[in-house]
Amino acid sequence: MGLRDLSELVRQQVIRSATSPFGHADYPLAHTLEHRGDPGLFGPGAASWQVIGDVTAFAGGIRALLIQAAHPEVVAGVEHHSRYREDPLGRLSRTSAYVTATTYGAMPEVEAAVEMVRGAHRGVSGESHRGKRYAASNPAHAAWVHNVLTDSFLAAYEAFGRRHLPAGDADRFVREQAVIGRMLDADPIPETASSLRAWIETHPDLGASPGMSHAVEFLTDPPLTPGQRAGYRLLSAAAASTIPARIREILGLSPSGAGSRAGAATLDFLRWALGSSPSWHAALVRVDAPVPDGLFTRRPLPLRA
Repeated sequence: MGLRDLSELVRQQVIRSATSPFGHADYPLAHTLEHRGDPGLFGPGAASWQVIGDVTAFAGGIRALLIQAAHPEVVAGVEHHSRYREDPLGRLSRTSAYVTATTYGAMPEVEAAVEMVRGAHRGVSGESHRGKRYAASNPAHAAWVHNVLTDSFLAAYEAFGRRHLPAGDADRFVREQAVIGRMLDADPIPETASSLRAWIETHPDLGASPGMSHAVEFLTDPPLTPGQRAGYRLLSAAAASTIPARIREILGLSPSGAGSRAGAATLDFLRWALGSSPSWHAALVRVDAPVPDGLFTRRPLPLRA
């Protein structure tokens, strides 16, 4: 076996290992070519296509789940109503499908993803350990989930992305993602990167809770294969290093510089193996836009026109 063949074998093994946890839900863009010319919410050149299309989205997703758990009412809703312990990969896959559809989908696919989330949130209500009411439909609670996800994708890309984000693109990314937040009736929705980060870092409702402890314990050691778990821990270290100090203290996390550097190296390796998101590639094909050289190492997933 030659060096090139060995390299390709390693690449394919990494692709299978890294993507298999996300394969527990239907691919949301399977019929995207039925909507030729539809740019969806953003279209080619969007900051969202660039940021979420990079492998740093793996670290951003981990970061978001950790930070979201620092809100006692939001995490109580997850603790009381979610099956994340019994079906963790299903929940992960559905969340990934939602992000993929809203970012890269044509408008019918975007609207279907938003309506699915709305349906899942109906009836999710109760009381946290400190006696405060929560509801997934509460605009403030929806805002915490949405805003943290936006900030986390951006923070991970800014720290570990393929290239430096051009001036103004961070704010453009936040404005683009704000459109999705408003579709979910989330409020407030900051529209600049600095105001978004400040809103999260200084949020008055954060604190430790039983739900947070359970979530952090689960996110620290999720049910993955040994090989996947090793890579996940490095990505988690990278993610934790970008969490604001106040929230890290609430979560009980103490990231190390060495862990962050190892996580950055892991992301570079994943970028070599995975390239950019094949859903980004599929969206470019749907709108007949040029496909940049060197971004994609995988073919788009099977699409039906």
